[in-house]
Amino acid sequence: MQGRSAERERIERLLDGARQGTSGVLLVHGEAGIGKTALLDHAAARAEGWRVLRVEGIESEMELAFGGLHQLFLPVLPLVDTLPPPQAEAVRAVFGLSGDGVRDRFTVGLAVLTLLSEAAADGPLLCLVDDAQWLDQPSVDMLTFAARRLRAEGVVMLFAVRDGAPGAAVKGLPQLLVEGLDRAAAAELLPGLPPYVADRVMAEARGNPLALIELSAALTPAQRAGQLGPLALPEAAAGLPSRIQDGFREQIRRLPEAARLVLLVAAADDTGDLTTVLRAAAALGAAVEDLEPAERAGFLLLSGAVVRFRHPLVRYAAYQGAPLARRIAAHRALAEVLGADGQAHRRAWHLAAASTGPDDLVAEELERVAEWAGSRQGMASASAAYERAARLTADPLLRARRLVLAAQRAADAGQDERCGALAGQVTVPLADPGVTASLARARAVVELGYRRPETAARILLDGAEATGAGRPDMVASLLTDAVHAAWSAGSAALIGEVAARAPGLPVLAVPARLFPGDVSGAPAVTGGPDGPRAPDVPGTPGACDVPGALDALGTLSALVAGGRATEAGLMDRLMTGIYGQLAGDHAAAREAATAAVAHCREQGVGGWLPTTLHLLARTELALGRLDEASAHATEGLQLAEYYDLAHRAAHLRATLAMLAGLRGDEEQGNALAGEALAYTRPRGVGRGTADARWALGLLELGLGRAGAALEHLESARAEGDHPLLALPLLADLVEAAGRAGRPERAAEPARLLGEWAAALGQPALLAVASRCQALTGPDGTAEEHFTAALTLHEGGSDYERARTALLYGEWLRRLRRQIDAREQLRGALESFDRLGARPWAARARAELAAAGGETGLTAREDGPISLLSPQEREVVRLAAAGASNREIAAQLFLSPRTVGHHLYRAFPKLGISSRTELASLLAP
Repeated sequence: MQGRSAERERIERLLDGARQGTSGVLLVHGEAGIGKTALLDHAAARAEGWRVLRVEGIESEMELAFGGLHQLFLPVLPLVDTLPPPQAEAVRAVFGLSGDGVRDRFTVGLAVLTLLSEAAADGPLLCLVDDAQWLDQPSVDMLTFAARRLRAEGVVMLFAVRDGAPGAAVKGLPQLLVEGLDRAAAAELLPGLPPYVADRVMAEARGNPLALIELSAALTPAQRAGQLGPLALPEAAAGLPSRIQDGFREQIRRLPEAARLVLLVAAADDTGDLTTVLRAAAALGAAVEDLEPAERAGFLLLSGAVVRFRHPLVRYAAYQGAPLARRIAAHRALAEVLGADGQAHRRAWHLAAASTGPDDLVAEELERVAEWAGSRQGMASASAAYERAARLTADPLLRARRLVLAAQRAADAGQDERCGALAGQVTVPLADPGVTASLARARAVVELGYRRPETAARILLDGAEATGAGRPDMVASLLTDAVHAAWSAGSAALIGEVAARAPGLPVLAVPARLFPGDVSGAPAVTGGPDGPRAPDVPGTPGACDVPGALDALGTLSALVAGGRATEAGLMDRLMTGIYGQLAGDHAAAREAATAAVAHCREQGVGGWLPTTLHLLARTELALGRLDEASAHATEGLQLAEYYDLAHRAAHLRATLAMLAGLRGDEEQGNALAGEALAYTRPRGVGRGTADARWALGLLELGLGRAGAALEHLESARAEGDHPLLALPLLADLVEAAGRAGRPERAAEPARLLGEWAAALGQPALLAVASRCQALTGPDGTAEEHFTAALTLHEGGSDYERARTALLYGEWLRRLRRQIDAREQLRGALESFDRLGARPWAARARAELAAAGGETGLTAREDGPISLLSPQEREVVRLAAAGASNREIAAQLFLSPRTVGHHLYRAFPKLGISSRTELASLLAP
């Protein structure tokens, strides 16, 4: 550990923290041979008396789903029985201990987190993941999922990754870059060499410890004595990794032929099982005695029945340095041994490695491996198996089908770029309509996830048209996905076009009636801003079958609630919630969103969880449940960022920006909205752009900058091609226009809001429409509209009711009706304080003071609940509802110990000593 004092200190700080019960994570990265493994070994040596779990990635085992996870937890496998039943079942499935499939990788991730916590129950735990770039991606995903949620378990996780190496991606962890040694430290690793020779070796190694050791070990006696020829260590050296490899290859070439053969078999093997290696080597003519030279040279480390290479580059040199024919023979021998042991998935990969051309039998075996991996949520491994099977397939149609399956599984694994590359290799048109439909969905995933949702919808529409006659059973799911993509694009015209393809389909019946025919363009105004309009002007309720749409929504809601929706049940729930929001029925929308989130959590549709959490947060925001909306949007964003779901992350940032605006957090609101817009605008994500603009407008309106608010809100409205899409923000636009002294820009939005509210008949919409009528109509009718709005608000959003009371109170004060004004303003202030809507509370407080009222109310931000972090607040909320620590952990993807830690920190802040006091504290 020469020259590594800073790196050692950082690791030791993590170990010291774990001794005090705090968890820590670190990703150690650098070039090959730089000393990452040595740092992990140092950590293991310092963790005296700890439980240590260790796994080393093996390049040839990268496609074996959850193989790394199994190797890591093998010493503590009995702890699986202590997990909650769903978690235990998921672990047994991914480890192949049961025949069950894995429905939800989030459950696997939570099980890994709980396993780590249980393994640390009796003392600190050190978890070492070496060469993580060569671990299978599902294992990396689950380990990093758990690592990011460690808090108070006394666990230290260290990951080591080689920079620049292709392989598994390790994301979102604190990092430590390990760089080359300085000259003094490097010289310590070259004892006994003449200065001239040491200088030449140090120049070649460039501070890399492994290169220093291996290049010096590869010197001949004459070279060590100083007899260096001009070509021994050339001035224009090759890249460092290849120089290290040359050193290893030279040392391996010095071994007897039989020893090199055993070394090759061990390098090709992915089990580390000594018995397997020896049986395969015996089939090629080698014996156990032939291990001795390789072991004596330090290439192999033998421990009981396990064989390990002392460094992955030794494995690589042993494998790549062997002739192709011998490598093929080694894989065939291993396939034979593993097949006899019933390890069909490993056998298939070795047969594939031994194949030099198309082989239908091997391809069929690999397809079965892909199905096995997919059933265990090892989507990256399933994709790799389908892709390799495709490469071995001679029939063009079958090859295309396997490439499409590889693309779909890549998308499921969050590898959208690879999904697009695989889909791009499929030659179209295809004779099989089912494969055509699957290809369309794979291509649409990439478009919706990272590019343009409108293009995704078009791809799905074309796929539905091409599929229709041959596979009518697949048309409904294609069109359902298409209408969801069109909704994201914010195009009513496109939504209507999709719905027109199958207006009788329950999930399309609502938009077919709301967006019929020509919905583009702003409606013409006849007879001036307040004049009469034709009932069939596009964009007005008269141009739509609103009663039919509401009936269709009721039918769809009943189908979904009764479990009689289409096979795409989750998408039906999702669209039901979206349509409920569109119609202003936020309570029904929240019910559908809650069911969709529960479906994801319970039925294993984890990839859609951020999307459903986003919908739930939006419905809670509309209902004025700001704390719940914030908690769910935050959870959704964390999941979306972790799995690189950039499209959904942008939507969630826009929602969180809106919440920041309501609370007056200008810096956070601008930052979140800016990030969202940077993604949505260039990709035509109309809904995301509109929401981010709305958030900025709401922020400016709350801070009293009405002119800037009006510009943002009008930009948000312009993102949609139909008034119905902008309906939720029209009330804010009307208020901004009035406060900015531009009443002419409020007239049309107020009228459209009134027309649609009357047609849809929802109290929430009718309330804000009445408020807008009070703002834009004559003073003689204003009070009637304000009081009607307050009545309609009963049982609805406290935030919207407070907004109406504030505006009513301001109007009353202007008429010098101070006593009446104080009543309204005091109620508004109390609500805003309780909700944490600081800028609105400040405005109400100022108006109340101007009306001669007492403003010494306790602001919500000074209350005990506000002292909690968002995570603590959500834990407390669930605990108050009676959930146990394990149940809370399962919902929030935390370990039970971290939940306990959050409660331990929250109780003193709340001034309580037990969870039994929480319910009364949090009662409304």
